Amino acid sequence: MKISFIGLGHMGGPMALNLHRAGHALGAFDLSAEACGKLAAEGLPVAASAADTLDGAEVVISMLPASAHVEALYLGGEGRPSLMERIQPGTLVIDSSTIAAATSRRVAEAGARRGVAVIDAPVSGGTGGAVAGTLTFMVGGAAADLERARPVLEKMGSNIFHAGGPGAGQTAKICNNMLLGILMIGTSEALALGVANGLDPKVLSEIMRRSSGGNWALEKYNPMPGVMDAAPASKGYAGGFGTDLMLKDLGLAQESAIAVRAATPLGGLARSLYAAHSLAGHGALDFSSVIRMLRKA
Repeated sequence: MKISFIGLGHMGGPMALNLHRAGHALGAFDLSAEACGKLAAEGLPVAASAADTLDGAEVVISMLPASAHVEALYLGGEGRPSLMERIQPGTLVIDSSTIAAATSRRVAEAGARRGVAVIDAPVSGGTGGAVAGTLTFMVGGAAADLERARPVLEKMGSNIFHAGGPGAGQTAKICNNMLLGILMIGTSEALALGVANGLDPKVLSEIMRRSSGGNWALEKYNPMPGVMDAAPASKGYAGGFGTDLMLKDLGLAQESAIAVRAATPLGGLARSLYAAHSLAGHGALDFSSVIRMLRKA
């Protein structure tokens, strides 16, 4: 299958490589020359622009940082051309960015006017899941369009859920990431308390992992340095899922809560803590670095 892949960052790059290694013919692009160069070194064909990836493409996949980037790409405006106008009718668009559900619905509506099927398919699983091809996809859109996308998604992930109509995948994703942000802060608090009282963080982590406090952060993404060799915490909190990206997702959750008058007090507090952590200069570090706010000096 010929696939256009736009956005080759920490998540998009490994996803595109998995499709390439699975035998799909890719045309890939990113605004970052460094990201393009890294993927080109792996044998992935890199185009000069997003529009140049479209020649013969049956599927277009995007993995971009925020709503503004997705809108600028597909909808254009302010003198910028719309990529949607260049996509051939009958093409399937899969946007795996984590953005506002309203933006996903606008892109889907623009696609429908062009005869282009659009699904929102944000992911969970982190950079490790992107590399391993074990991501979870949360899909919003028509069931028939999901079935068209499934053979492609299965090369990048091991779990695929149909959340509902356009935008539903984004709503599921922000609910998940709000919970993740809350869990990471709670896990960090507990570990910091134990260590301050003289406990070995590895021992405490294993106790909690096998007890009622067990959660994904303890299982896969321990925030305490030296507990898990593969976790960002043991690599100076480099790579992984940035604090500013978590802050963005928690902000999307709060916007959604305001729109439907839902009560999310812990989500709001988590956003405030990540905002303070970012303002302290840690926005580029992995979100598990929030433990630095909670540990004794």
